[in-house]
Amino acid sequence: MAAHRKPKQHLLSGPAARTAATLALAGAASATAFDGVGHAEPALTPAQVKDKADKLYQEAEVATEKYNGAKERTAAARASVDRLRDEAARRTDRLNSSRNALGSIATAQYRAGSIDPALQLALTSDPDEYLERAALAERTGERQAAAIAGVHQQLVEIGRLRAQAGERMESLKDRQAELARHKATVRSKLSAAERMLDRLTAEQRASYEEGSGHGDTASTARADRSTAPRGALRAPDARAAQAVAYAYGALGKPYVWGATGPSSFDCSGLTQAAWRSAGVSLPRTTYTQINAGRRVSQSELVPGDLVFFYSGISHVGLYIGGGQMIHAPRPGAPVRVASIDDMPFAGATRPS
Repeated sequence: MAAHRKPKQHLLSGPAARTAATLALAGAASATAFDGVGHAEPALTPAQVKDKADKLYQEAEVATEKYNGAKERTAAARASVDRLRDEAARRTDRLNSSRNALGSIATAQYRAGSIDPALQLALTSDPDEYLERAALAERTGERQAAAIAGVHQQLVEIGRLRAQAGERMESLKDRQAELARHKATVRSKLSAAERMLDRLTAEQRASYEEGSGHGDTASTARADRSTAPRGALRAPDARAAQAVAYAYGALGKPYVWGATGPSSFDCSGLTQAAWRSAGVSLPRTTYTQINAGRRVSQSELVPGDLVFFYSGISHVGLYIGGGQMIHAPRPGAPVRVASIDDMPFAGATRPS
């Protein structure tokens, strides 16, 4: 019977198989084409590359100011923990002294035979001695009771301080995590901006670096270090003049996010350092510096005023008169002079 069995038929063989294979290859090629071309990022013009890089740098600056604020909060939390621990240590030393004093009393009683004071009094035959020793025993008992109560209170206070230190330590850990998040965001944005700028030719990149990424022109980038711009106003007082002088002295120094000088700065680090040189303490971040003084309008600006930009108050410069400021623009763009019209103006403050 096996000899009469028909040979097994393949569903796709001969011409049909070749046709199916051709269709499959064509389909795979189409899918590859759609996967590659359909999802590839379109070519960007140099202007578009610069715009995207500017946006990434501006986002990095927002994250930098958040990092600066988180860094301050982290430092404050750490200092609080240290103060509580130091106070707990001091109180522990006092507690040990109190315990040693009680130990001395106990030792003296033991050496005296641990005789109850009332029994010792009862064995005294001299009435005058009896009265004297009774008063002494009463005072000694009061002192011992007070000493024991004091030790107990010290234990309670030390426990409270240690509990507070534990709570502040948890807060410190939260601040450290917040700091790490903002730091990672800054680095991510800066790396993305660098990758974007790598698409430019060397000449285009050099042209971009000549500006600040915030719209500065080459002429303002190369402003003289020692003289104010033509038509500039005089500083209203000696402190403002000193802040402006410091800013001029910082021209050409590199932007480094999180830096407050004297060799490098970020935007709020520069304004803080400039006014610190004049004896005025400014907060660390743009969004706190804007409230560190009297708000003034753009038409009221005088040298030394702080000028802020963008809706999130993420950038700040020091006004020097003539519609210009000195600011730390971004990584790759050193401290320089720029027009305050190059960025969206958000407000101004006169430190006091």
